[in-house]
Amino acid sequence: MNLRHVTLNQLRIFLAVARNKSFARAAEELHLSPPTLSLQVKQLSETVGQPLFEQLGKKIYLTASGTTLAEASEDIEARLQRLAEDLAALQGVERGSLKLAILTTVKYTVPKLLGGFCAAHPGIEVAMVVGNREKLLQRLAGNEDDLYIMGQPPEQMNVISEELADNPLVLVAPPEHPLVGQRGIAPKKLAHEPFILREPGSGTRLTAEKFFASQGLVLRNRLEVGSNEAIKQTVAGGLGLAVLSIHTVAAELALGELAQLDVQGFPLIRRWHVVYPRGKRLSAAATAFKDWLFTHSTQTGSSPMANPRPA
Repeated sequence: MNLRHVTLNQLRIFLAVARNKSFARAAEELHLSPPTLSLQVKQLSETVGQPLFEQLGKKIYLTASGTTLAEASEDIEARLQRLAEDLAALQGVERGSLKLAILTTVKYTVPKLLGGFCAAHPGIEVAMVVGNREKLLQRLAGNEDDLYIMGQPPEQMNVISEELADNPLVLVAPPEHPLVGQRGIAPKKLAHEPFILREPGSGTRLTAEKFFASQGLVLRNRLEVGSNEAIKQTVAGGLGLAVLSIHTVAAELALGELAQLDVQGFPLIRRWHVVYPRGKRLSAAATAFKDWLFTHSTQTGSSPMANPRPA
């Protein structure tokens, strides 16, 4: 066995197959023809001198040797990424890349800040993923991005978390709802109201349920909807009430498509956090964007720090 003949390209191809558990999906991801990809994996296996995959039915699995090689390939890939970041840092913050993952609620504010950052640093390549809490936690566990912006940081992961801004949650209703316009509504008056809720595990849902539980109430779950946009449309259609971030519903409130209820105890204040794995070496670009976030999120016009009350 002479591993000096192994190429980085072969390791990259092998890792794609291992990650996708499919030769076809790996070929599609890497924009290679399946025969070309299979040949590279075969040559790598011959160099290693042991089979890397075994096929059971239509599924492929890593052998013990394949698992060991996959772990080493990930280490090599991570080291090359750190090398690229170190070289970019030597050129200053005007070069490099930034990978950002944000919660769906944050998409109403952070992209504006990201736009300003990109305009100030046009040499930085930026990629951004928007997803729900579960998706962000999966990406965080896999260390797929530089920074994560979310609500409650995960307690079960070893991460660094820095509070970024307040995220006020308001209670919204269709404009024709009988409680619209009333002041200081007692939470108990909502005991029989149907609610449109996010999926289980949603930070917004957990916060709302915790508040109403403190009032001795259990929310009447009429529907569970997987996106804030769908919830807004459902509420506007008169199917129930919802608790949503003020940033999610600002446009609909201004247009009169939804109405904010003045319920005692609201708005509920959650907080957004900038999160990344403890021990992660942030690139110059990631550090610069984190500093940009904390500086510009408190400026007038882009601040997510509002604490709104119904008009």
